Amino acid sequence: MALLLHDIKRQKHSYILLAPYYLLFCLFTVLPVVLSFLISFTHFNMLEFPRWVGWQNYTRLFLEDDVFLIALKNTLLFVAVTGPLSYIMCFIFAWLINDLPPKLRAFVTLIFYAPSISGNIYFIWLIIFSGDMYGYLNGFLMKAGFADEPILWLQDPQYILIIIMIVQVWLSLGTSFLAFIAGLQNVDPSLYEAGAMDGIRNRWQELWFITLPSMRPQLMFGAVIQITSSFAVAEVSMNLAGFPSVQYAGHTIVTHLIDYGSIRFEMGYASTIATVLFAIMLGTNLLTQKLLKKVGE
Repeated sequence: MALLLHDIKRQKHSYILLAPYYLLFCLFTVLPVVLSFLISFTHFNMLEFPRWVGWQNYTRLFLEDDVFLIALKNTLLFVAVTGPLSYIMCFIFAWLINDLPPKLRAFVTLIFYAPSISGNIYFIWLIIFSGDMYGYLNGFLMKAGFADEPILWLQDPQYILIIIMIVQVWLSLGTSFLAFIAGLQNVDPSLYEAGAMDGIRNRWQELWFITLPSMRPQLMFGAVIQITSSFAVAEVSMNLAGFPSVQYAGHTIVTHLIDYGSIRFEMGYASTIATVLFAIMLGTNLLTQKLLKKVGE
């Protein structure tokens, strides 16, 4: 303790400069998480004072709420597919674009990043997957002879989740992509020369033993972003498949949270859903960190 106090005193200027950030972080991140965890053990309807119910909300969530189990299955499947796929695609595109001339690289980067900052972008996908003959995909399939009548893409449970995955992957080529571009730009070129002298003979060896280890901070940042966006998917599902979707085919943990938190105002139960989601995301991020530490070994 004495050593810690001595270190704080010695680095007091650094702590003073960091104090505003830590204050805001604790106020708007740590405190809400702690309060949400405590409220998850209560019955709270926003009108009455919270009433302690213990583990009742968790028991109800896992043993009685069939819709949550559907949402959990959809979310885990969604994360297992879109998370790694979008992460790998972000890195591959960044790696390929990195060798382009600066002006061309900036233009191509803008093209890949544009979907993630677009406004009413779902309107385009609603036209593509429209359930009538005027939808682009239905029109193409009918003219090509692959379909005799329009397919209800966004009303058929067997297609809804797949379509949401496609749109989410397309939208996810944003922040992680920029982080990878920045990481590739900051790799010291002299490392490749040293690697060639140590026996590295091709670009795949350069990638595994030099590029990826030099980009660990960007790789970790990209992984956190992709995991978070995959677990937090809700807007795509609600805009494309409606809320709730047909047979809950596009229902996710976050849409379930929105249902109980923003519509039913069962804040205790909503906090339980949020706590479970937080625990799953935290565990996934810790596992990802361990996997990324093995890169280059």
